[in-house]
This record gives sequence, C-alpha cells and structure tokens, in this order.
Amino acid sequence: MDAGDLSSLVVAVDGTSGSGKSSTCRAVADRLGLRYLDTGAMYRAVAWWMLQHDVNIYEVNEVSAHAATPRLESGTDPLNPTITLDGVDVAVAIRSDAVNAAVSPVSAVPAVRARLVELQRAIIAGGGIVVEGRDIGSVVWPDAGLKVYLTADPAARAARRAAEAGSDDVTATQESLLHRDRIDSGRAVAPLTMPDGAVHIDTTDLTLDQVVDRVVSLATAPADVSP
Repeated sequence: MDAGDLSSLVVAVDGTSGSGKSSTCRAVADRLGLRYLDTGAMYRAVAWWMLQHDVNIYEVNEVSAHAATPRLESGTDPLNPTITLDGVDVAVAIRSDAVNAAVSPVSAVPAVRARLVELQRAIIAGGGIVVEGRDIGSVVWPDAGLKVYLTADPAARAARRAAEAGSDDVTATQESLLHRDRIDSGRAVAPLTMPDGAVHIDTTDLTLDQVVDRVVSLATAPADVSP
C-alpha cells in the first residue's frame, strides 16, 4: 500500500487477548493519521448492557431478543476512543471483571454478532481506519488492505493484562484468558482464527514500539512488496 493511498486503507488487526492489539492499533492509527475502531469494546458494551438489564447471558433466545435494543456509538479518534450506550459513556464500566466473564457468551450469540458486524462495516466503509478485533480480517472486512494477526505467549499475555488491571494474580488472569480463547476459538459463528493472507506477529519478546514499527512498515510498503 503506497503512503498516498492511506485515506482508503483498512488495516485489520486480529488476535488473542493480551497480545497488544489495542495499544498497537491506537499507536498505528495515530502515527498514520487514520481512524481507529475497537470492535471488542462494542461487544463488551452489549454484554454490560445485558448485565445491567438482568438478561440471562447464557440463554441465547433471551440475549437475541434484546440484541437490537441498546443504542451504541463508537468514537474513532485513536487518542480518545469513546464508547457510549444510550448516550452514556461506558468506557470504564465495560472493563470490569463481570463484563470480562460475560463478553464471550454474549458475543457468541448470532443476533449480537449480526447487529454489531453491520455497525462495524458501516464505520469501516469510510476507509482510512485501523480496526482491532477477533474476526475482522476473516468475517467483518476480508478485503482489508492489510491483515495482521497478533499473538503472544500465554504467560506474557497474562502479565500484561494483570498489570493493566492492577492485579497481582497473574495465574488467575492467565486461566481467564485461556478460557476465553477456548470459547472464542470454538464458537460456531465467526470463531477466532488467523485470516487468510494475514501477517502473523508474535509480540512476546517485542516492545510496543517494535510492533508498531512493524505494522506501520507493512501499511506503507509499496503494493508490489510482499510482507
């Protein structure tokens, strides 16, 4: 992708939790002057709404019945990404332990995925955006100009996530991450998988700057240069 074409570029970044997707995507979008979308926050927001309205998140029909109810808006400024539900800022609330536990079962419900994929595609269609998630390159936007798949060793992922949460229990954090991986990789609809044509980057032994440099290099490389 030539640097002059970035206004139409879609960078799809998928991968496991704790592999550095959010930090990487925000930094890449900022450096390249692109928009940023955290699709995981959208699923978290819907999960939070379900919990707040006493919806049984393990009953597919019940979740499906409410999937279209919340009014969800996602800001795309990489330096100040926002997520609101019915006009209320929920950026902090959706990072709770309760939502961590609820997001996988809620996101596995086909009605929820269908609704959020529609919203995501509407935002991505404008181009010039870095999008992070678990099914962006495989389902949401398979024609992305650049597909990246980030992973890291489970221990490294757990250490990062525990540090973000201010927790000392890295073991419990690792168990939680692996449990979510199993659910997301095994779900029937849009499972977590490395998309065809994606560049795999293992971030275990890399600094954030190194990962960002790599993705920026891929995004600005001439179209006839293979990753």
